[in-house]
Amino acid sequence: MLTAAIWGFAFVAQRAGMEFVGPFTFNGIRFALGGLSILPLLLLKGNKKKSPDDAKNSWSSDLLINGFLLGFVLFLAATFQQVGMVYTSAGKAGFITGLYVILVPAIGFFIRKKTTLNIWIGAVIAAFGLYLLSIKENLSIENGDLLVLISALFFAAHILLISKFSPRMSAIRLSVVQFAVCSLLSLLTAIFIETIILEDILKAAIPIIYGGVFSVGVAYTLQIVGQKHAHASAASIILSLESVFAVLGGWLILSEQLSTRGMAGCLLMLLGMVLAQIRFRRKLTLQP
Repeated sequence: MLTAAIWGFAFVAQRAGMEFVGPFTFNGIRFALGGLSILPLLLLKGNKKKSPDDAKNSWSSDLLINGFLLGFVLFLAATFQQVGMVYTSAGKAGFITGLYVILVPAIGFFIRKKTTLNIWIGAVIAAFGLYLLSIKENLSIENGDLLVLISALFFAAHILLISKFSPRMSAIRLSVVQFAVCSLLSLLTAIFIETIILEDILKAAIPIIYGGVFSVGVAYTLQIVGQKHAHASAASIILSLESVFAVLGGWLILSEQLSTRGMAGCLLMLLGMVLAQIRFRRKLTLQP
């Protein structure tokens, strides 16, 4: 829940930061800050007496490979989201990104994981909500909304990968590796396609610091720690509440407003997200 709150208000920071720097510059610096912010935890943990499991997983090849894969998927997700936010509001981006709550079990279906009827019903309701929120009367979708929707696909894949890797590896080490990979890929891209100006970076300092230290360093690490003991679908419904915090932050800080149609779309999307995670149980009849 804390992760969801931090991420929700991070949409405001991401939107504000884009007024001064490009999306790849913003992501590159914030993920570098995120990695640096948790290094003290890594050093502190390293000074403690290690268990056999810690020694086995400290900096193993599996951890580095899995961290690279997580970082690459995170780079794609963060890139599509950040670029998309150039053309859409923080609130809309938050709700569209929250569709990973539907996408996680949907992708699970294609990799032979059980998908219940309520998930499909929730998906249909959420899709209709997305239609009201983002699709114009001429049946076209805003470019920014489409890019954020693509990012939701990669965030869903990221959640599934974390559920697979986190139970058997150090959350902090895995975070450091994925942040480093995501930062490096973003900065390399920024060097080639963006103009990096120190003065503009300083103007965006507050959004970058929040997006780096809190949204990346704190929240992503909390996500990995939390998913050590939570099912992927259960985690996704809690994390999807970031969409509510995103709309709240956009309204309080950026004075963003949604139309009646957009608000109805948000409500339907939230309903679909929650319905997809409700577990219905048949009543048991005791036999004498």
